[in-house]
Amino acid sequence: MGDAQSPKRFQEPLRLADFIRANVDSIVAEWIRFAQTREPASENMTDLALKDHIVEILAFIADDLETTQTKKEQVQKSRGLGIADGEFTRSAAEVHATLRLSDGFNIDQMVSEYRALRASVVKQWTATGQVLPATDLEDLTRFNEAIDQAMTESVAEYTKVINQSRDMFLGVLGHDLRNPISAVLMTARTMSKRDTADSRQSMLASQIARTMERATSILDDLLELTRSTFGAEIPLVRTPMQMDELGAQLVEEMRTFSNGRQIEIDTRGEMQGEWDKARMGQVFSNLIGNALQYSPDGSAVTVTVSGQEDRVLISVHNSGDPIPLDTQKTIFKSLTRGFDSSSQGAGSTNLGLGLFIAHKIVTAHGGTLAVDSSRDRGTTFTAVMPKF
Repeated sequence: MGDAQSPKRFQEPLRLADFIRANVDSIVAEWIRFAQTREPASENMTDLALKDHIVEILAFIADDLETTQTKKEQVQKSRGLGIADGEFTRSAAEVHATLRLSDGFNIDQMVSEYRALRASVVKQWTATGQVLPATDLEDLTRFNEAIDQAMTESVAEYTKVINQSRDMFLGVLGHDLRNPISAVLMTARTMSKRDTADSRQSMLASQIARTMERATSILDDLLELTRSTFGAEIPLVRTPMQMDELGAQLVEEMRTFSNGRQIEIDTRGEMQGEWDKARMGQVFSNLIGNALQYSPDGSAVTVTVSGQEDRVLISVHNSGDPIPLDTQKTIFKSLTRGFDSSSQGAGSTNLGLGLFIAHKIVTAHGGTLAVDSSRDRGTTFTAVMPKF
């Protein structure tokens, strides 16, 4: 009969599906020994916990090997794409991914488990010493396709759960911090407006209020991020407005946070159009704030608003270290940020949301946002906004 550590031998050659069913114990035993090397994730896990859905995955593979398939289905599975059992049905591979994530396995460790499972089956199958008929080449091909399908399902599920956890964290963070920050902001505003002989106290209260206003802006960005990643479009309320007036207003507000850096604004051309004023205020604020953060001390940030026949161009320029080319390709993605020369990459609390939100707002208006950065020219972000 054989034991759980070695494959069973048979007089007649077995098709791969039959071999897998007959040798589940030995295949799983070898696979468990491999999984136990994936420390520290498996350090405190029992054999049963490591085993979880591998038996079900092997059963799926064996059944798949015996199921007729079209050429199209074969091509799909060769790319790791299977046919879903149902909209609300989770496969063993998807459940396996969720458990591995909760157990502390990273995605590379989980993928290595599938490689080990593949190697275990093939090694034990060929070790039986039987003469493999021509049909076994087809079995081996379909076996690899089934492993690829299961691995793809696991990776997709693992990534989905990670993204959902991140979005939930950001959403909860933005929601739960809003009330205490609002309370501090209201208190600081009240203190700064009181008549007091202590001018220093009034100045400190004003500084606290400005800091809390900035914190509220960051929370707004977090909430925009979670809304965007959950698939919702940024809502717009378009009204007639003058883009140069909004630009001047935001430049004046941002001078409060400039730490002595000069912010210049240049406007020209026809500025009338229909945009969401509050959202465009976020674009100005985020672009100017980004420029201030990455500008050297004593340098100036230049804001240019140029009206053309059917569009308005908004440019924000700063000097300083250029943005690397590889970073420019991903700079408008969430949780991506450039190199902050002032922090030298350490201890910065910037979440990299400002440019992501600005890009979302601009594109929601039907516009574009691009970056140009070099050591000679400095860094310029340019938003092209259709007027209607």
